[in-house]
Amino acid sequence: MTQPTTSPTLDTLFKRILARQPDALALVDPLNKQRITGQPRKRLTYAQADRAIAAIAAHFIESGLPANSVIAVQLPGTVEFALTVLAAHRVGLVVAPLPLLWRQAELTAALNRTAARAIVSSSRVDGVSYADFAMNAAAEAFSIRHVCGFGNDLPEGMASLDQAILQDSRTSRSVIQDGRKAALISFDVTSGGLRPVPRAHFSLIAGGLAMSLESDLAQGATIMSAFAPMSFAGLCASLVAWLLSGGTLVLHHPFDDEVLETQINDHSCDTLIAPAPLALRLDELDLSERMPSLHNVIGLWRAPEQVASSPSWTAKRASLTDVYLFGEAGLFGARRIDMDGSPALIKPGPHGAPRDVPSATIAGDILLTSKGTLGLRGPMVPVAAYAPPPSHSDASPPHDYVDTEYAARIDRATGGISITAPPSGMMAVGGYRFLAHDLQEWSRRLGQGALLTALPDRLSGYRLAGRAQDNARARDALAELGLNPLMAEAFRDRTNASLT
Repeated sequence: MTQPTTSPTLDTLFKRILARQPDALALVDPLNKQRITGQPRKRLTYAQADRAIAAIAAHFIESGLPANSVIAVQLPGTVEFALTVLAAHRVGLVVAPLPLLWRQAELTAALNRTAARAIVSSSRVDGVSYADFAMNAAAEAFSIRHVCGFGNDLPEGMASLDQAILQDSRTSRSVIQDGRKAALISFDVTSGGLRPVPRAHFSLIAGGLAMSLESDLAQGATIMSAFAPMSFAGLCASLVAWLLSGGTLVLHHPFDDEVLETQINDHSCDTLIAPAPLALRLDELDLSERMPSLHNVIGLWRAPEQVASSPSWTAKRASLTDVYLFGEAGLFGARRIDMDGSPALIKPGPHGAPRDVPSATIAGDILLTSKGTLGLRGPMVPVAAYAPPPSHSDASPPHDYVDTEYAARIDRATGGISITAPPSGMMAVGGYRFLAHDLQEWSRRLGQGALLTALPDRLSGYRLAGRAQDNARARDALAELGLNPLMAEAFRDRTNASLT
């Protein structure tokens, strides 16, 4: 009997590259990793990465994690993040990435909602003890049976994955690598609150293809990824794009412009994947002259309603592809091809690449819903995760698309879709989305005379800003509310200024 063919997983893609070029450079840490995590910087070939992946995978098996169980991961954009995700997939685990800006309440809710069996973290990130976050959240999640991490001075009860790599255990188990199996559970924040969004490997790969095909990402590319990896788009913009190209992934912990420029030039990176506002700012600073090796820039828009009003792209040696992100629901890309560098026209219907070839790979469909909002469907879009709960009074069939809740309309002159506003009542600071109601509640808890608000920001969509009579007391109050210390920095002290 002929065995049914299976679609590839991320580990399948990695092993294909490993077989072809084991000694090629695979992964490079951020230049300032020592400052970010207190750990030395790593440069790994595919063979070296494979040995580390196998050792971490062995640790997961020896810790008693059965196949198909969920492992939560909260890590910065370093080599360890890529090794952990691939190790988990190698032994049939489902990865649940947790954004760095999440507060403990959200961590605990995510762990409980997914029945996660383990959590992986880092000892410190930017001076903040993420190991303590992981331990505290695990104590409130009854399903957690194993807590492990990277870095020095891990708390008692947290296993060291650095030591696991050094021990180089060969324990393994047989797992069928099938792209239809669950690979990821990411988390979206919608008007209904926190929403787990499961995806199979093929769905992740479809998201990476939507970016790489539209941007014409070259095989063997040296990719600089400067986008936080703990989301569907973040994984597509780093791990998946790298595995599809079979080149080198250079990681950058957002953002340090000087470090980013140095890394790009030191490694002769030909591709930059970064938040689009950051890419446009680099273009204003003469990107082509300062970083001459770059010829392909992929800019990700967390606030896709801002694309139409964005500055023109002027770099002559590098192309820009705008990637529109809609939370965890999905994404699509459009390369700027007009001579004036303006954003490409987005029309309803299939989107794929190359757009001028009738038999182009179809990444999905863009549509305008009856509510005047943008809808998405296709292999990357997890329709079931966003489906409304069944109603006995509603006999209409379920939608085959996800309503992103972004307001949109058809431009009569061009026939293109204009995205006009984000979902009502939602705020986003970097990769952290939350309800505007939550911001009002946090501000109310700070006491009389205190102000906490979200201001528009070119790089992250919004940034938190705060003012109080006693900034230190305000930071303590936010910490008591369970907010991440990095968010409490809205009340950091500055000379001659109380508004930050």
